Amino acid sequence: MKGEMKILLTNDDGYTAKGIRTLAEILRPYGELTIVAPKYHQSGMSMAVNLSYKPMAVKKISEKPGERIYYLDATPSSCVKFGIDNIFIDEKPDVVVSGINHGLNAGMCAPYSGTVGAASEAALARVPSIAVSLDDFDFDADFSAIEELFPAIFEQLFELAKNRHFGLLYNVNFPKLPASEIKGIRATRLGRMHWEREFQPYDPDIYKKLGLRPLEDLGITWLPDPEEGEEVYFMTGDMITDHDSPVESDHLLVRQGYITVTPQNLDNTDLTEFRRLQELQFDRDL
Repeated sequence: MKGEMKILLTNDDGYTAKGIRTLAEILRPYGELTIVAPKYHQSGMSMAVNLSYKPMAVKKISEKPGERIYYLDATPSSCVKFGIDNIFIDEKPDVVVSGINHGLNAGMCAPYSGTVGAASEAALARVPSIAVSLDDFDFDADFSAIEELFPAIFEQLFELAKNRHFGLLYNVNFPKLPASEIKGIRATRLGRMHWEREFQPYDPDIYKKLGLRPLEDLGITWLPDPEEGEEVYFMTGDMITDHDSPVESDHLLVRQGYITVTPQNLDNTDLTEFRRLQELQFDRDL
């Protein structure tokens, strides 16, 4: 496996983020790397793509033996499409890895995630895909535990993905802990959670207070200048675990100190309800 693979990397934090640079270092021994990542931060984009004739700037940042880097001024899912359609023209990559995301992508965070959305785009193209996240939003987060432990996880998941069914992707989340304090690895399911108090009034000083750069760290290309009568808000909120969230929920086990691997699927058909409709003889000719 090592040295033979063609790997496409992307993320939703932007091509300059520490997470994707770390991921490239981890995966470089496995083969040729092609990085196609957003020009700016694109968190929360899920599988959104740049449709309706929206122009997208692309630039090759660098190329050296075994590695080429591009940015695309577009969503993470668009980056995967561009990589597969415009770079891997004759042969698809062996695997797409998205991350390392700065922040948890477990539970009901996952459907919103641009990191997971990019892996989902790869699954749609029938390419094995893995999303990787760390439960730490710091833009200078410590990824050393992932550097130590992810290679073995990557190798095992890639072997499993060879016998995959349509739509499968793996969503891996690491706790914010040194490798020596991580308890283990668990196969998990998406946890059930929701947010409360999600909208907070806009405060133009918040970026300075939090030590954030609007463009570089958050992808904010414009700042509000409200017209008379407009109100402006931030979307944030408090994450609340639902009472019926299973014990094997990914977000709960990450917080207990485990690495979680959640198999997700693009086919979100509710099979229980599908079978119930059939049993109720819902199908009929008109």
